Amino acid sequence: MKFEMFKDAAFACDVPEHGILKGDVGTVIEYFEQPRPGYMLEIFDARGNTVDIVTVPETSLERIREGQRWNVRDVDSKYNQY
Repeated sequence: MKFEMFKDAAFACDVPEHGILKGDVGTVIEYFEQPRPGYMLEIFDARGNTVDIVTVPETSLERIREGQRWNVRDVDSKYNQY
């Protein structure tokens, strides 16, 4: 398992069906080995409210590295399904 449970991970690519852009952050809540390594992440808004649960392959995630900064962006209304 590359990413620790209940730790944050950044998306390495867009996941448009969930309104996620590369660099958005989620919290790892589950790991899957089959059919290929993947993770379930909980996505929060800037106030800490859960807005989505997403399952992606391991290759869709990257570690948060030193020297990176958090930011806030408005969610495009076409993705705003919450």
